[in-house]
Amino acid sequence: MNKFINVLLLFVLFPTILLTVFVGFDLPLSFLKTTGQLMPYKFEIFLGIGIFILVILLRRSVRRWMGMLIVSKQKRFKWNAPVSKSRKGRVVTYLGLESFIMLFIGVALYEVSNDAFAPAAAFLFSAFDNIIFAIVGSLKKGFRIGLSTKALMVADREVVLLYFKGLRKVSVHQQSVYFDYVKGLQLSFPIDCIQEENKEEFFTILEKQMDPKKVYFEVKK
Repeated sequence: MNKFINVLLLFVLFPTILLTVFVGFDLPLSFLKTTGQLMPYKFEIFLGIGIFILVILLRRSVRRWMGMLIVSKQKRFKWNAPVSKSRKGRVVTYLGLESFIMLFIGVALYEVSNDAFAPAAAFLFSAFDNIIFAIVGSLKKGFRIGLSTKALMVADREVVLLYFKGLRKVSVHQQSVYFDYVKGLQLSFPIDCIQEENKEEFFTILEKQMDPKKVYFEVKK
């Protein structure tokens, strides 16, 4: 989902940059017989873009925070542990890079044109939200993986929720754990989420949640 949102943001960002440059530098638009500063409905257009971007970023933020909140309630799970140190390091690094890019975009848009206040504010909101999320997740051990009788949940930079209903096979290939379902559906999560010393215990408990008559468990412990 995180990749999809980033692609969607890039798709919206390019026309936003072009519009901001057009308005900020007061460029002429001959076929409409107007210029950037005199463009009609520019406030409404920028406001609409800003709201659209904010909705996208808010959905991702809510999903992240809700995932962290749910997986932090350890008593609800059969097995629950923080993600590995290497995984946490990468998550914090990626969140930091995302924050820097969002901050840069927000400041740049506003510097080019004050009229781009709404989309700039949306990107700045996301930048600070990422920073707070990274701090809380890192210091409070909020980046975790939880295993219940019905599903597996990984909550860090992305939220991965894998239900056991309809599951037919669990296997490990390279750096991922794959869940194969009926009708050809395959989902996965990175195995480095699990600390090395916890892998045997994790897979033992995971296997106990499966019906051996329905699920083929192809994992070397």
